[in-house]
Amino acid sequence: MTQFEKSAALYERAKRVMPGGCSRNTILRKPHPIYAAKGEGCYVTDIEGVRRIDFANNVASLIHGHAHPAILASVQTQMALGTAFTVGTEIEVQYAEQLVNRSPNFDMIRFVNSGTEAVMNCIKAARAFTRRPKIAKVEGAYHGLYDFAEVSQTASPANWGNLKGPASVPVSRGTPQSVLNDVVVIPFNDPETAIAILNEHKDDIAGILVDLLPHRIGVIPAEQSYVAALRKWSTDNGALLIIDEVITFRTDFSGAQNSYGIKTDLTALGKMIGGGFPVGAIAGRAEVMDMMNPLNGPAPFPLYGTFSANPITLTAGSIAMNLFDQAACAKLNALADKARFGIAEAIKIAEVPACVTGRGSMFRIHLKEKAPNNYREAFIGPEEQKCLSALLDHAFGNGLLMVETGAGLLSTPMGQSEIDHLCDTVLSGLRKIKPMMLKN
Repeated sequence: MTQFEKSAALYERAKRVMPGGCSRNTILRKPHPIYAAKGEGCYVTDIEGVRRIDFANNVASLIHGHAHPAILASVQTQMALGTAFTVGTEIEVQYAEQLVNRSPNFDMIRFVNSGTEAVMNCIKAARAFTRRPKIAKVEGAYHGLYDFAEVSQTASPANWGNLKGPASVPVSRGTPQSVLNDVVVIPFNDPETAIAILNEHKDDIAGILVDLLPHRIGVIPAEQSYVAALRKWSTDNGALLIIDEVITFRTDFSGAQNSYGIKTDLTALGKMIGGGFPVGAIAGRAEVMDMMNPLNGPAPFPLYGTFSANPITLTAGSIAMNLFDQAACAKLNALADKARFGIAEAIKIAEVPACVTGRGSMFRIHLKEKAPNNYREAFIGPEEQKCLSALLDHAFGNGLLMVETGAGLLSTPMGQSEIDHLCDTVLSGLRKIKPMMLKN
C-alpha cells in the first residue's frame, strides 16, 4: 500500500462525477488532492492519518482554526432550533449591530453567502447609486468570480498591454466584450498613472474596487499615498471607493482600512466573519446602502438570497468575531511578525534570492530578491513557478499546508512552536531548491 493510496482512489472516483475531480480548483495538487478526515485547532489530519499544521486556513476563512469549542457549541444549539427560515431571526439583527460597531466606516450592513457575492453586490450598489456603468479595478487583484470583478486577474506579459494603460483581459472564455469595455484597469501603488487612467473615464466610473493587501498581487500593502489619491479622486468625481476586505479584515480589529485614516463608501466582507461557514456581507455608508432599501418603493438595487443571513452562519460568525477582540488580533499579528522575521532570517541563511511580504496575520514568500510593488513585479514565470512548487511540495512533505501562491495565514490556536516549525521548514526547503534557483 502506498502512503496516499486512499486519496488516490478517492480522486479516481471524484474525476468520474466532477470536472477535474473537484468543486474548487484550489484543492488540486499533483498527482492527486489530499482529503481531510478532521481538523482540530491549527492542525488538519488527512484520510491517510497524516497530521499537518494548517497555514492555509481554508484561504483565510478560519481565524480560530478548526472545530473551536465555543463555535461548535453555539452552532449545535442553533441547529436544534432550525437552520434557515423565510422569516427573520434575532441573530441577524444582533450580528449586524456587532459588525457595524466594529468599524467607523460601517453605517449599515447586509449579509450574503460568499465573498464573490459581496463584491458583486458592492459593484451593483455603486452603479445604482451613481447611475454609471464602469468599474475601475487594480490589475492582477482577485475579487471573486463576478465577470466585472475578475477582469485582468490572470493577465500575463503576453496580453497585459502597456503599464500606462493596462488592457482589460478576460479570465473566462466567452466573457463579453461589453464587460471588458466597462472595466477600467489601473496599476497598483502608482497613483499618478492610476489617476491619469481614471481621468479618461471620469464621467462613467461608478466605483473603484481596491484590496489594500492583495493576495494575488503579492500580499503587498497599498501605499498611503495611493489610497489617499484614489479616495480624493473618487470624492472629486462622484464615484465610490469600494474596499475588498474579504481576506484582509483579519489584519486589524476594524479591518485593513482602519490604518489608512479614510472614510470608505462600501466594503465587501467574507471568509472569517462566517466562523467557518459560507458568508459574505456588504457594509458601508447609509446613503449608499439605502440603494437596497425596498421600504420607499422599489429598491434601486433589489437584493435577495435564500440562504443570506441564515442563523447557523451568523451564530458561528458572531462567536468568532467576539473571540477575535483587540487583544486577540494584536497577539496574532505579533506572532505573524515573528513568522515574517523568521522567514527573512531563513532566506539570509540559505543565501538565496527571495523575500517575504505581508502584514497583520498574513505573509507570502517570493522567490525574488526584491519585494515586488505591483502585479507585474510579482508575476511568476514558468521557471520561478517550478521552484515555488518544489518549495511548497517540501513544506507539504514536512507537515505544512500553505496556499499555492506561497502565502500563509495564521490562526489563533497557533503558537511559537508552529512558527518555529514553519521557519525551519522554509530554511531546509530553500536549501533544497537553491540549485534550481541559481540555475535559473
